[in-house]
Amino acid sequence: MKPRHQRALLIVGGLAALGVAAYFVLRALESNIAFFISPAEVVAGKAPKDKVFRIGGMVKEGSLHRQDLTVRFVITDTAADIPVVYTGILPDLFAEGKGAVAQGKLREDGVFHATEVLAKHDENYMPPEAAHALEQAQKAQRTLAKP
Repeated sequence: MKPRHQRALLIVGGLAALGVAAYFVLRALESNIAFFISPAEVVAGKAPKDKVFRIGGMVKEGSLHRQDLTVRFVITDTAADIPVVYTGILPDLFAEGKGAVAQGKLREDGVFHATEVLAKHDENYMPPEAAHALEQAQKAQRTLAKP
């Protein structure tokens, strides 16, 4: 085999190995990425099917129900409400009327099954995605309320 053919074969083999490595890295990233979606977007049908994502907003007053380690509550952005079911220990700062972000999947019955729940850490902080979603929902309500 000529040296030129050996070099070409080496370059093609290197590019193939690089392509396979890039494929596996992107595949791993795709399975670990969780996009934030507001309750209004979920109601509008923009939530991914059978994929993990985050939903955030305020925990609706009077919606928190505990049964052993299973907790049911409603996340709202004032424009839409999404029921959430979570089995596990909630953060200490989790409470009705406070901001929260849940990560999990939306099932066919319209209930969000969370695998992780995060609560804001003080009264001035809210995750940027949740704050933006609340602002957008409030703007939309004001627009609809104007005659």
